[in-house]
Amino acid sequence: MGNSQEPQDFNISVMPSSLTPVHVAKAAEGLSLYDTASHQVSHFTPIKPGKVGIYVCGATVQSSPHIGHIRAAVAFDIVRRWFLKLGYQVTFVRNVTDIDDKILDKAAAAGQQWWARAYYYEREFTEAYNTLGVLPPTVEPRATGHMSDMIDLIQRILDNGHGYVVVDEDGKPTGNVYFDVASWPHYGELTHQKQTAEVDEAAAVADRMGPSVDAAGDDKYNPVDPADASPDKHDPRDFALWKAPKDTDPEDARWSTPFGVGRPGWHIECSAMSHRYLKDGFDIHGGGLDLRFPHHENEMAQTRAAGYESAARWMHSAWVTAKGEKMSKSLGTGLSVPSVLAEHSAWVVRYALGSVQYRSMLEWSDQALVEAQAAYERIANFIERAGVVLEDQPSREEVAAVSADDLPADFVTAMNDDINVSGATAAIFTAIRSGNTLLSKLSDRADTETARAEVRDSLLSVRAMLDTLGLDPLAEPWVSAGAAGGAAADGDSPEHSALEALIAEQLKARQEARKAKDFAKADAIRDALGEAGIAIEDGPQGSTWSLK
Repeated sequence: MGNSQEPQDFNISVMPSSLTPVHVAKAAEGLSLYDTASHQVSHFTPIKPGKVGIYVCGATVQSSPHIGHIRAAVAFDIVRRWFLKLGYQVTFVRNVTDIDDKILDKAAAAGQQWWARAYYYEREFTEAYNTLGVLPPTVEPRATGHMSDMIDLIQRILDNGHGYVVVDEDGKPTGNVYFDVASWPHYGELTHQKQTAEVDEAAAVADRMGPSVDAAGDDKYNPVDPADASPDKHDPRDFALWKAPKDTDPEDARWSTPFGVGRPGWHIECSAMSHRYLKDGFDIHGGGLDLRFPHHENEMAQTRAAGYESAARWMHSAWVTAKGEKMSKSLGTGLSVPSVLAEHSAWVVRYALGSVQYRSMLEWSDQALVEAQAAYERIANFIERAGVVLEDQPSREEVAAVSADDLPADFVTAMNDDINVSGATAAIFTAIRSGNTLLSKLSDRADTETARAEVRDSLLSVRAMLDTLGLDPLAEPWVSAGAAGGAAADGDSPEHSALEALIAEQLKARQEARKAKDFAKADAIRDALGEAGIAIEDGPQGSTWSLK
């Protein structure tokens, strides 16, 4: 028989255990987060002490991921990492929508099985997440694996008098089931349909660009579901819980239920899966800003109408924009992740995606990537220089073990202020400047061992802060990818292999010279390579080269 024991190195941050002791940092007392429903930043208190449950809406796997999709994943990965650094056990659920009108239609047009198309693009998304250092979720449920949960939830809504089944002229169920918005007086609370009080500027921006029920009319970002345009609805606001199949739908995309054959509405799947894995009431529901309405408004309503508590707090990441316009496939401005990674290292792309607070619009441009590359070079230079002086680097285990209570106060203050990444990044570069000053004065210090200890403390602090943002260059996936997940290069030719071997010898000799503090020799090797058209870039993982 096989050994079913879990691997010994299975990360507790990925799979929390109730048997693992929880040590929440004192810094957690200062954490405040924005709540879309209240339009306010407020103190965060978990529902269960020491534990945090987060549900984030994942991808509808119809086609390849673009930068707009991955921005949301990176944003909530940073939120999750901060909770982990604060010492919380985090259960993180991110769903996959693998049954949808777009998936069915695109698969049919391409002559594909719909489930094969969905799985193909699901793997593309997983590859993009992994490449950009997004931690795997605790669980990643697929919609098609939770039909019974959805059917049970719809039945509860019907039993509570908040939904209705459409029947044919013979009184038989057609498969169309709708939520009865008029029966639920709380509808509109998330997106402030009934909002009358003044709100802050960030909320006003969200209302203008969200979109929300405040802005009636056609919505180019969230086109109307054909089922929601049905004349069988009692009220224009009613939305589909279950949908009768289209004539073009394949037989294996239909499920039998007490209210007819069909498939789920878009919104019901997240209510069913969040309740399945996080139970009745959980701390945070996250997603992209464009999901506020109708998806999250409808989700909140149907969950509560079924008799369950909804999320205690709703958080939404803003869009990636290009020249002020939302980046999306439908508008023809999407940038696929593979195409961006072909030209820029994964670390640089992640840095650019996470460079501003999650609620801020992120303008995607060549300049943003240039700035991210410059940031990498500053960071890598300090880590590499400090490592050479110390002749060692703090281990990954030591870096990960640094508590939030031991991080610089300005970094903690920024992260506790609604995950202010810009402020946190500023704290990192402040620490790097201080660390470089220590390095420059090291040879002048009489108390060399004390000075080296200060350099080491600075290095450990910088790497721990970077690790909190998923950017420690000596962590996975950057180490395995090399050169911080360098852009693709053609290294398969015999000529390239020969050149690689020759330059590797020169780089080895240069590294040995640097360790021996023979910097004149090290510089001479670099200059000779430069004259031959070889550019050398020093980083914490070593030196890399490229043709000028």
